[in-house]
Amino acid sequence: MAVMLMNNIEAYWSTFKNKNNITTDKYSAFAFGWPESMQNELAELVKSGIKTATTSAFELYGPNEEIPLIGEYNVILDGRGNPVCITQTKVVETMPFNLISQEHAFHEGEGDRSYDYWRKVHEDFFNKEFKENKKTFKLDAPCICEVFELVFK
Repeated sequence: MAVMLMNNIEAYWSTFKNKNNITTDKYSAFAFGWPESMQNELAELVKSGIKTATTSAFELYGPNEEIPLIGEYNVILDGRGNPVCITQTKVVETMPFNLISQEHAFHEGEGDRSYDYWRKVHEDFFNKEFKENKKTFKLDAPCICEVFELVFK
């Protein structure tokens, strides 16, 4: 099954490359959040153009995992690992969680798009993620704030 999904992702990427005269073979493929229902919801928000930003915890990147880079392409997956759309990273900033702006929270496109909603959901998510990695989430934890543009659906 994993091979079939990878083939779907590669075929999706090839279609995008050919239609847009893209020469690079470098891209990331991932789903936002968890569980599967959340991954589906967030992928649809990206595909509809509502979600144009995301936040990740710097401390949770693995030693061989690259942080997002301006200009890179991302194949956004649904909860089953199927490609839904492609984005291109436009802005990357690292800042403490507690200094992330209301504007960034709005552009994440989730819930009612309020800062209060965003902060609660992200605190809960990061607390779980840090705990799974045997770490403790702190409000001043460095986070990577990424802004992206939908380039293919």
